[in-house]
Amino acid sequence: MPRLSEVIAALDALWPPSRAEQWDAVGTVCGDPDAEVTRVLFAVDPVQEIADEAMKLGADLIITHHPLYLRGTTTVEAGTFKGRVVHTLIKNDIALHVAHTNADTADPGVSDALAGALDLRITGPLVPDPSDPEGRRGLGRICELDHPETLREFAARAAAWLPPTAQGIRVAGDPDMPVRRIAVSGGSGDSLFEEVRAAGVDVFLTADLRHHPASEAREKSRPLALVDAAHWATEWPWCEQAAAQLDAISERHGWGLRTHVSRTVTDPWTAHAPSVTPPSISGAPN
Repeated sequence: MPRLSEVIAALDALWPPSRAEQWDAVGTVCGDPDAEVTRVLFAVDPVQEIADEAMKLGADLIITHHPLYLRGTTTVEAGTFKGRVVHTLIKNDIALHVAHTNADTADPGVSDALAGALDLRITGPLVPDPSDPEGRRGLGRICELDHPETLREFAARAAAWLPPTAQGIRVAGDPDMPVRRIAVSGGSGDSLFEEVRAAGVDVFLTADLRHHPASEAREKSRPLALVDAAHWATEWPWCEQAAAQLDAISERHGWGLRTHVSRTVTDPWTAHAPSVTPPSISGAPN
């Protein structure tokens, strides 16, 4: 069986920490470099539910997309929820490794997995990485459908093929408009509207769209259709992709690792109450 340091070296080759944004917190959070690794659990969020799942599974390593401590801390006291996660991991000899923005821009990266989950054909990155001579790395992906479909049909595709969440799928645009060229970005994407518009796509699928950026995007001379999914749902497909990448490395080295992808929904929203009336304020009381 490989040591943790060997597995981490392989992960760093997939998602080099040097390619993470400066504000990010990626890499190994806890774990003994000399400890053996036999089981690995992939998840989006390093929350207590995932730590408990790893403990029950007998995993030696958790790999998550989101950092545990993004802005640093002065305590890991077990009375805090993040401190409790750290205590659970250390007491049970479970390491934690994070691949965040370095996985977003990788080839393949988070948005490749999102496009794959929707069966979209990728034509290139939305925001290319200038350090990649092949032009494959970068943030987001520009995709195409083999055959045009309506915005309504595309939204239904996202609702059916992405993991279900309480939020579901929100749509902005004419439901009957035809869409073929699509931009996708796993996670929060409303900082990318300028690049999306420059790409000349019909629709942008991402998460965490805020009112003002979305409204401004819709008010432009050529309105952009928007499909807004839950943050967790747009990034969970990466877990399956990343597990398959580690499986390939394990097979190549003869490590015999057992990889698992958590199906635990760690999206923070737990319920959705749809509006009783259609989305129109006509006739609404003052």
